[in-house]
Amino acid sequence: MKIELAEKYGFCFGVKRAIKIAEENQNAATYGPLIHNSKEIDRLDKDYKVGLVEDFTTFQSGDKAIVRTHGIVKEELAALKSSGVDVVDATCPFVTKPQEIAHEMSEAGYSVVIFGDEKHPEIKGVKSYATHGAEVVTSIEELENLKLREHVALIAQTTRKVEEYLKIANYLIPRYKEVRVFNTICNATFENQEAVRKLSKKADVMLIIGGKNSSNTKQLFSISKENCRDSYHIEDEKDLDFSWFEKKELCGVSAGASTPDWIIQNVVNAIEAKLD
Repeated sequence: MKIELAEKYGFCFGVKRAIKIAEENQNAATYGPLIHNSKEIDRLDKDYKVGLVEDFTTFQSGDKAIVRTHGIVKEELAALKSSGVDVVDATCPFVTKPQEIAHEMSEAGYSVVIFGDEKHPEIKGVKSYATHGAEVVTSIEELENLKLREHVALIAQTTRKVEEYLKIANYLIPRYKEVRVFNTICNATFENQEAVRKLSKKADVMLIIGGKNSSNTKQLFSISKENCRDSYHIEDEKDLDFSWFEKKELCGVSAGASTPDWIIQNVVNAIEAKLD
């Protein structure tokens, strides 16, 4: 059996930047998981003494707090800064942009609609920047009962499928006087999704490697499953079931934007060792 990696996979620009920031700020702590990969978070703790704090109120004056790649709620960021905490911002620039758009459009009197997962930390942060509030939806059905102004601003979570985003936009455009659609899905998401789509169409079995709580990994898995029935979402080599590869000729491999190269290589090595 042949193993083929997708043309684009793994760490994106924002994650690489955040990891570098964390490694340069030893003896600090991230507020919330820096990225959605527990194995990489454990490595940062072990090798760089960068811990994890889930409650921002536990930071004390003089502590160093690293803001995660997904960003945090506007009010919490202000509270950290006002309490004397040394804040190091590792928010991905692709996440900062929708935060700015939410603020600008809300101030301008638009109804702000965000296409994404309301429970996801990125969306909690983006929503908090909409001065007059925002509506978060995942489907057209959720839009039907909303009372929006004549002017609407539409923003997407950075890791969503573009096809689903277009459905939301196409529903809104003929129903409101003005709809401003902002393309906030990041380039890495486009590239990784297209690479998975291409590889999954010819593979017999697909492995999508990434955290179970990673939104972009879940999206990759969804795309892969559409084209390759035998697609599996795993976190590392320990999740492998070698019966998946019986009578298969091509195993495609991709990984979410928070998945480090060393985990991907461990998976490939484990498969190759078993097949040999």
